[in-house]
Order: sequence, then C-alpha cells, then structure tokens
Amino acid sequence: MSDFFSVEHPIRFAHRGSSILWPENTMYAFTAAVDQYEYRYLELDIHLSADRVPMVFHDSSLDRTTNGSGPIAARDLAALKELDAAHLFDSEHDYPLRDTGITIPTLDEVYRAWPQVRLNLDLKTSREEWAVAEVIRANDAEHRTLVGSFVDGRISRFRRITRGTVATSAGPRGVIKLWASSRVGMTRRLPVQAYQVSDSYSGFNVDRRLVTAVHRVGAHLHVWTVNEASEMKRLLDLGVDGIITDRPDLLNEVLDG
Repeated sequence: MSDFFSVEHPIRFAHRGSSILWPENTMYAFTAAVDQYEYRYLELDIHLSADRVPMVFHDSSLDRTTNGSGPIAARDLAALKELDAAHLFDSEHDYPLRDTGITIPTLDEVYRAWPQVRLNLDLKTSREEWAVAEVIRANDAEHRTLVGSFVDGRISRFRRITRGTVATSAGPRGVIKLWASSRVGMTRRLPVQAYQVSDSYSGFNVDRRLVTAVHRVGAHLHVWTVNEASEMKRLLDLGVDGIITDRPDLLNEVLDG
C-alpha cells in the first residue's frame, strides 16, 4: 500500500478545503482545515491556465466563485492571480471575505505550503497530466499524492507518465466493474490504490459487499461528498477507509464521539 495512506485511518479528506465553511479551493480554506481542524489530507481540483500552470480550481468557468468570467483556460497565471477567489462566497452574510486578497492558488503553492500534507488531486481536463506530474516531481511529492479523474483514460495516461510512482484511484468504469463484481462475490484487481465513489454513484449505495470487494483487491474505499453525521457514522461502521467532506468540523465530532 502506498505511503499516501499512512498518516491516519480512517482518512479525513477536506473537500476543496470546504465548499461550505470557506471559499473553496483556496489557501484560506486549506489553512483553516489544516490548522483549525488538523486535517492532513486535502482534496482539490486541477485546471490548467492558458500558460499551462496547474491551478487549484473546480469549474471550467470562473463565473461561479470569482469576479471573473469565462473559461479559466483562457487566462494566464498573471491574469488569474488578479481575480478575487472569495468574491461570491457567503452571499447570506454579504460576502464577508470579498476583496481580502484571496486568490486562486497554484498546485505548487499548496505543495510548498504544507510539506507534510497529503493531496488528493482531481484532474478536470485533458492534456494536463504532464504539467501536474512535473509539479509533483519538482516537490518530491510522489509519496503524498493520490490522483483521480472522472475520465478513465486520463488516469491511465497519468499512470504511464509517472510510471506508477504516484498512487491513483479508479475511474468511473473501474468503479462500476468492481461494484458489479461485488454483487456476485467476485473481484477484479486493477492497477489502482483506491476507489473513490459517491454514496449514490450511478444509483447504488455503498454497502458491506462493496467494502469487502475493495479490501479484497488490496485497495482503499473513499466516499464523497459526505456532509451529514448519520451518513458518516453509517459509512464508518461499514469499514470505509476515508470520507471526503465539506464539514471537517462535523467529521471530527463524529470520530471523537
């Protein structure tokens, strides 16, 4: 099993830092998760800038979370750094963090800020595998990185580029195949270290048969995005290996309870 998983069990993943408590995918959110709630695993998303810098950002468009508009891929690093990444956060309280200097971080910034923190990267677009692999290599961070994607081919390309030195999670096809196999007590081993699923992924619920199947092939099972205490408890009772949440505060309470 990769050293990525060695810090704690079950693993607490802060989903984009938090998409609820703080401006998502920002250094502000990551700092709060790490310092305030002692998280050592961060889940984050990657898009490339126009000059091919891996940026920590979820959407293909800038409109939902920033004061910018249009595709993130249409702007270079300098232009992206001028945007306010907290501009539209918390409308109910009149955008309290607007114009406080919160920007879109680069992947390199996050690696350098927390040398001991593990990063779970979601590759959001094609042709970013090489750029992401180079940032990981430059930070000597192979052992503290897990890479996934909603596109199976993207994960395969990344695995070939890094020659298996970075842990990867299964894509949608791999997850569905394992789930189907688990229904009849069979398993199929893939060159991945984790299966990361939504609790309602493609209409099925995470159950003990799926947990058993994942463990039988020597992998971890992580579930996203779990923000209710009752569901956290159910999944932990089933033996899942990690929970990805927007409520790092609540997950800590559940685990301490």
